[in-house]
Amino acid sequence: MRGWTQTVTARGAGIGLLALVMLIPLAQVRGLVAEREQMRDQAAAQVAQGWGGRQVLGGLVLAVPLRIPAEPDSSGLPRWRGGTEIVLPDEAQIDSTLRVDVRQYGIYRVPAFASTVKLAGRFTAQDLAQFRREAGGTWQGQQAELQLPLGDLRGLQGVDELKINGLPARFRSSARHLGGLASVVIPLDLDALGDQPITFSMTLHLAGTGSMAWLPLARTTDVHVKAPWPDPSFTGAALPMERAVGADGFDAHWRVLDLNRSFGQHWREGDGSVESALRDAAFGVQLYQPVDVYQRNLRAGKYGVLFIGATFLAFFLVEVLRRLRVHSVQYLMVGAALATFYVVLLALSEQIAFAAAYAVAALSVVGIVGGYAAAVLRARRAGLILGAALALVYAILYGLIAAEQYALLIGSFVLLAAVALTMYLTRRIDWYAATPAIMERS
Repeated sequence: MRGWTQTVTARGAGIGLLALVMLIPLAQVRGLVAEREQMRDQAAAQVAQGWGGRQVLGGLVLAVPLRIPAEPDSSGLPRWRGGTEIVLPDEAQIDSTLRVDVRQYGIYRVPAFASTVKLAGRFTAQDLAQFRREAGGTWQGQQAELQLPLGDLRGLQGVDELKINGLPARFRSSARHLGGLASVVIPLDLDALGDQPITFSMTLHLAGTGSMAWLPLARTTDVHVKAPWPDPSFTGAALPMERAVGADGFDAHWRVLDLNRSFGQHWREGDGSVESALRDAAFGVQLYQPVDVYQRNLRAGKYGVLFIGATFLAFFLVEVLRRLRVHSVQYLMVGAALATFYVVLLALSEQIAFAAAYAVAALSVVGIVGGYAAAVLRARRAGLILGAALALVYAILYGLIAAEQYALLIGSFVLLAAVALTMYLTRRIDWYAATPAIMERS
């Protein structure tokens, strides 16, 4: 048993075990990246607290209290219960212009925007009459309200030119919610209007951070938005019908029909299925920041154990092929240097461009490991070869990080080439030898 532990096979297995041990510091690095990302999110929340968070705009809906018949009491007298009918307009046009400013909070940058939104639409008289008949109760038209749901009321900076049927009106604060969104309301006497349609128009001034989204709260919802932001990410339940993205910004247009939604033109307030469907129906644009250092650091860390293993393998091959002995502690020292690369990369990439941070961190580790290898292996040439191999490894890693769409394809071919090269270099190693040895050519 003692003899087997001294074989090349046993040493190779031990070095593989050491590579797995390096998963512990790599896991700590991933935790550090997650912690720093959480701090970035907290910085965004601090900016949103005073400016406005992620905005969602729904457009005006009609909320009408209901008097609904219930089961008679024990004496046979009729009873009634309350409810609210939510009615959507026939059409809504939303035209938004975003002015974007990147706010600095400590070392973190948060895209904030101020938006001028022109909102107009109408409820048809036919819809109002039909939904009144289908309500299952008596409309209390004198207590009706027009309701405007918003993602973050802190970002509502002003309302101009608010008109209902051509007459000036004003919003009031309210405790009402729609789809989880707080609302402001306009009191409306439906009975006084009679059989008339309801038209509305206004200009809103909204502030927010990160993203702007809309809810398709009309039979036909038209949304047009433009902003001087070159990297928009269109998200949600609908993508733009038309869009133009350039270095000076983007311009996008959506049209969403009631046929594209999973809820109708009217429903009873408190219907859980509709509330859930409302949240899922949102669509909009996120002010994407393409250089997300934390995402890139996480991607780099995913390949950590692979490249630590590759470096250990290179040391092992030099040890075997040159008939040298490298102590396990020396392997751990090399592994510690390789794990430190990810900490240095994270710290630098928060301060300077990711490519520059990567170059500084990689060159530092290559220099340290190459010099250490030259001293341990007592051969400057071997140190230079290992340093060059490590530099190549880091160049490949950077290519994998940058190639988002083709990372798996590139990585698979690199791995195949590494396995083939290892098989070629180890084809004559005597794995049963008690000391590193090369089998003679037969």
